Amino acid sequence: MKPVIFGLAGETLTPDERAFFAEAEPAGYILFKRNIVDRAQLRALTDDLRALHGRDDLLIMIDQEGGRVTRMQSPVWPSFPPGAIFDRLYDVAPSSAIAAARANARAIALTLAEAGITVDALPLLDVRQEGASDIMGDRTLGAEPMRVAALGRAVLEGLAEGGVVGIVKHIPGHGRALVDSHLELPLVDANLNALETDIAPFRTLRDAPIGMTAHVVYTEWDAERPATLSPTVIGEIIRQRIGFNGLLMSDDLDMKALKGSIPELAAGVIAAGCDLALNCFGKMDDMVGIVETLPEISDLSRARLDRAMASVTRGSDQPPLDELLATRDQLLEPVAA
Repeated sequence: MKPVIFGLAGETLTPDERAFFAEAEPAGYILFKRNIVDRAQLRALTDDLRALHGRDDLLIMIDQEGGRVTRMQSPVWPSFPPGAIFDRLYDVAPSSAIAAARANARAIALTLAEAGITVDALPLLDVRQEGASDIMGDRTLGAEPMRVAALGRAVLEGLAEGGVVGIVKHIPGHGRALVDSHLELPLVDANLNALETDIAPFRTLRDAPIGMTAHVVYTEWDAERPATLSPTVIGEIIRQRIGFNGLLMSDDLDMKALKGSIPELAAGVIAAGCDLALNCFGKMDDMVGIVETLPEISDLSRARLDRAMASVTRGSDQPPLDELLATRDQLLEPVAA
């Protein structure tokens, strides 16, 4: 098995993809809107991926946050709100906000599990900061670390109850970035005391099964390399100070924050201490180069992968989706637009 998650080009596996993936055996896959038409097509695609590898617990992930980051869209699937609405409700009724976030996440999980998707890149634990790039903005769960952690835990629990593994992102915190890491490399020069605020939610939820790194340079920790490529940030901050021992994946290697060839970047994130590299675009040349460059997955990373995928067992007694959505909407009424 290669320590990489690959994207797909389209709505079905091409013959070249099928042959390549069967031989390469990546750790998992990520899906985007380009891969999705409707319920039947999406389930057929995820079933095909599982059959290709003979793994019922295959990591098949998606970014289904709600709000502006939604791959499975209405009217085929329900609409889900962005994280900021739960933050607003927390101002009024903290316990209701936690219950609403949990019900919403469980509803998301039911739609994903029905489609054969096993992992959602949610929750964001980035602490929102005044004046930062709007790339996080209403996706975040707030500006106060304890609140972000409380709502983030509710999201992780809701996803798990619905049969889906969550990912805490973007470790060690993207909330101070002044630019969008999809477009350029953010540099955060906050002092160590300020950075303690950013890592606090991740420390609280350090037992999360999966985490995703940030393509951000933190000058106090490593002035030369973004967290994704920094052995210092991954080893000393994420693994030691935060105490995260779950499966750690990079954010997407194709984002413009990172410079260099995609295979070189994949090798760099694994060498820095990530368990898995994330390559989203589904470009065959890049994927072939990654497989040729990367070693086999380490025993430790494979154990973390297996533990993460075993952390959720979907129960047969699930509430109806409509009931979860109604519960969420009733709880959100005080802050509904």
